[in-house]
Amino acid sequence: MLLHFREQGQGTPLVILHGLFGTLDNWQTLARRWADAGHRVISVDLRNHGRSFHSPEHSYDLMSQDVSALFDHLGLGPDTTLMGHSMGGKVAMRFALDHPDRLARLIVVDIAPRLSDMAHQDDIVAGLNAVPLASLENRQQADEALAQHIRWPDVRQFLLKNLYRQEDNAFAWRQNLPALTQHMAAIGAEISAPQPFLKPALFIRGGKSDYISPDDKLHGIPALFPNSQVETVLDAGHWVHAEKPEEVFGLVAAFIGA
Repeated sequence: MLLHFREQGQGTPLVILHGLFGTLDNWQTLARRWADAGHRVISVDLRNHGRSFHSPEHSYDLMSQDVSALFDHLGLGPDTTLMGHSMGGKVAMRFALDHPDRLARLIVVDIAPRLSDMAHQDDIVAGLNAVPLASLENRQQADEALAQHIRWPDVRQFLLKNLYRQEDNAFAWRQNLPALTQHMAAIGAEISAPQPFLKPALFIRGGKSDYISPDDKLHGIPALFPNSQVETVLDAGHWVHAEKPEEVFGLVAAFIGA
């Protein structure tokens, strides 16, 4: 099955992968700007997210295969840049290590290749599973259910972007919540490979985020991506592109030659 995607612009290709519980819509403002700057921008919904297919399986090997199938479908060549945020960044790393000949360069936003125990997602997973979809009458009720587990309004609003009404007017999640809940450990898995990715790689980290640590910068990232640079966006948390879009636009534009 093919991933859902949105394409805009013409020029050298830039493929964008969102993070956990996100969709391609999270990147649309920046995607339009990169398209206007002369790139063929393809924003992607990863499996079990957005409008892409639901599957009981969820792993980085499988998501790398999904992206490879999309590359085939779109006829993307070795001049392509692949960018991913958080979980999407790990998918991008996995793809780059699996298929180095299919990329010109790699961009990873606020994630390192190391193992994560995913404990920081416990409240979010609990909150999403606590929303009573069958009896839900409006979005405010969903927000109130989430608030029992998630105290940050901006995080709740981000999650609620996945809530929609089906044809029968009942509420549902766009993401495959049962599969993501079951495979949370796999989402935190380490990315490793016998051979490094030797082409240019840009890692963008939020200055207030701990997803990329000093040890990641010194050891973990260079071991797999020796031709990499790590740029820090000050006063930004994990959602760097949402909090500091101008800085992210500039870093990416300079790296890909916009």
